[in-house]
Amino acid sequence: MTQMNQLEAWLAQEREVRAALDAGVGAGVAKPEQLAGKSGLEMMQAMLRGELPYPPIAQTLDFTLMEVDAGRAMFQGTPGPAHLNPMGTIHGGWYATLLDSALGCAVHTMMPAGRGYTTAELGVNLVRAIGAKAPRVRAEGKVIHCGRQLATAEARLYGPDGTLYAHATTTCLVFELPPQR
Repeated sequence: MTQMNQLEAWLAQEREVRAALDAGVGAGVAKPEQLAGKSGLEMMQAMLRGELPYPPIAQTLDFTLMEVDAGRAMFQGTPGPAHLNPMGTIHGGWYATLLDSALGCAVHTMMPAGRGYTTAELGVNLVRAIGAKAPRVRAEGKVIHCGRQLATAEARLYGPDGTLYAHATTTCLVFELPPQR
């Protein structure tokens, strides 16, 4: 598939996902009663269907959750003028946040109901500047290991032509969530 065809496919999928999100409850934070009894994968799938709110940071940084499966999460983002650093290039924090979202959500899909996680370590390697030839990029996170106390994952940030822009790893602490009253 050519880069243009790949980009067109990405944009078509983005329109579908955003239509579901826009028809749903919008940006915000889910209430504990909305999450009760749901696994992490069930939560993420409900978010994609617009049944649960998606995080407001997705609007701020112009990225969207595109797909989730057990142990995997994919985001698509639009780097733009709002994300520039003083040198006129995309700020490294934008790369890191998009990768951290893919990593964390991949881990989240592995959480059974009543279990949570938090990032303990995030390592990001920027290997190429995102330029005008990449109007969209994707961050795909995959779980490497998910145990009772620790989870690890890796992610890649790439363009529609397959160009790698950054890669990252994470270690997350896994724990029991306190009971909701």
